[in-house]
Order: sequence, then structure tokens, then C-alpha cells
Amino acid sequence: MAESESLSIYSLILHASFLVQMVMLLLFLASVVSWVMIVQRARYQNHARAEFERFDSIFWSDKTDLPQLYREGNARAEHQPIEGAEHIFREGFKAYRRLSQQSGADADVIMEGVQRAMRVALAREEEKLEANLPFLASVASVSPYIGLFGTVWGIMNSFRGLANVHQATLATVAPGISEALVATAMGLFAAIPAVLAYNRFSARAETMVNGYENFAEEFTAYLHRQVHSSH
Repeated sequence: MAESESLSIYSLILHASFLVQMVMLLLFLASVVSWVMIVQRARYQNHARAEFERFDSIFWSDKTDLPQLYREGNARAEHQPIEGAEHIFREGFKAYRRLSQQSGADADVIMEGVQRAMRVALAREEEKLEANLPFLASVASVSPYIGLFGTVWGIMNSFRGLANVHQATLATVAPGISEALVATAMGLFAAIPAVLAYNRFSARAETMVNGYENFAEEFTAYLHRQVHSSH
């Protein structure tokens, strides 16, 4: 009974060397922060996907009046941030209205300004979609090595302790090696969710960015027809 208690996870962590405990603490904190970011990214990307589908269906509706849609966005912008495809639309439409009101404005100059405004908005939306992903990638790639460092250090200390033992048995080295292996397990515990989340969120962010880019190109083509029909 005493032996099983000495090999429990809690006991192994409690009796590990100070450096190994620090490694375990670092991996535990990295895992907690990773899970916070995973939940935050999942909520944000789900919200971004729902907002994109909502605005895309409204924008391409036959009854949509773009100036009215822009004014409705102005009213909502006072209470909540405008993001996603609607933000790209608003920046492009704002540049289109400003440049079109200038006397003698050239059609190509207008479209160049519109495209520049939408590129800036698209870059900002891409940054929002990919926020915190570099941290998840770092945790996924570094955590196993940090855990392995703690394991190597713990095993090294276990074998150093054998120098003072006349007869080494498995029972003598088992606790020390077990303590060290917990660090590797914690490294994997932190890395596996992080790498899965990074791959999933990166793919979803790329899909969303492609959707934004397609929307920007279609909106650019629409404004291009409007500009050249009025010039």
C-alpha cells in the first residue's frame, strides 16, 4: 500500500527535484494558457463564421441597398465592433464614396483606392483570425522537449543517487525514474491539445480568409462596373 502511494502522481510530483518541479509547473501553466486560448479561438472563429454567412446572404440579396446597408452598419458600430466581411465592405464602400465625390476623379484611381482600403481591412481581419495561434504552435513544438529535459535531469539525479547505494535494485531507482517520466507525460499533455487546436484553427482561419478574399474580389468587380457605368 505504501509503495503504491509513493508511486502516485501526486506523490511523484511532490517528491521530485526542484528543477523537475519547475519544469512541471511551467508545462502546467502552458497547458492552462493553451486551453484558455483554445476556448477563446473556438468562440471567436465560430462567431466570425456565423457573421460572415449572415452578412454574405444579406449583401447578395436582390433587395439590398448598399448605402442603406452602410448606414445600418454605422448605427450598429456605435454599440458593437464591425468585423469580418462587413468591415471589409464598409472600408471599401467608404473609400468608394469619398473618391467618387471628388470632381474629375478617374475610375482607375477610385478603384485603386477602394482596393487599397479593402486590403488593409482584410489584413486586419486575418490578424484577428490568427491571433494566439503562434503561441499554440510554440507550446505544441516546445513542450515535449521541455518535458524531456525534466526527464533527463530527473533520471540523471536518480543514477547519481545510486553511487551511494551498495546494491542497486529496481525498487531503488523506480521512484526517481517515475518522477522524471511524469515531466515527459506533462509535456505531451500540454503539446497534444495545442498541436490539434493549432492545425484546426489554422485551417479554419485560412478558409475564412479565402472567403473574405473572394468577397472582396466580387465586391471590387461590382464597384468596377458601377464606376465605369457612371464615367
